[in-house]
Amino acid sequence: MNGELVLKRLTPDSESVASLRALNRLYAEAFDEHDMYLAKPPSEAYLLRQLRKEDTLVCAACIEEKVVAGLTAYVMHKLERETCEVYIYDLAVDAAYRRRKIATKLLQYVVEEAKQLGASAVFIQADEGDAPAVALYDKLGEREVAYHYDIFVKQEPGS
Repeated sequence: MNGELVLKRLTPDSESVASLRALNRLYAEAFDEHDMYLAKPPSEAYLLRQLRKEDTLVCAACIEEKVVAGLTAYVMHKLERETCEVYIYDLAVDAAYRRRKIATKLLQYVVEEAKQLGASAVFIQADEGDAPAVALYDKLGEREVAYHYDIFVKQEPGS
């Protein structure tokens, strides 16, 4: 790797907003979902509000100030026990930086963050055909088979 890999949790400041925008561009490319991540970019004020939330974890992996990977996770507080779980919603590595254990390091980083929050688990899902992700997650955790459903909420125009 050229340059040192730096892992960081994004905080509510302008530099982090720029990193978050770079991360959204990376997600758009990695997931081939340009409309989802780029068509309606949120305002800086919105992104700052999200980064202020203790229950939103946005972590970036940077080399020489360039965002080369990242993940977005959400903390879910449980009602059956005094604990929380961390759900990793997005994880991506720039194609030019893959096969360098950056995703593994990011996952280890978020596990440490989760430990600080008193979490009992960190979980992530992978698409069945995503062999590299499945292989990585198999090394780090226990596989559970589940069905995933999207129940879309139709918003009224103007709301």
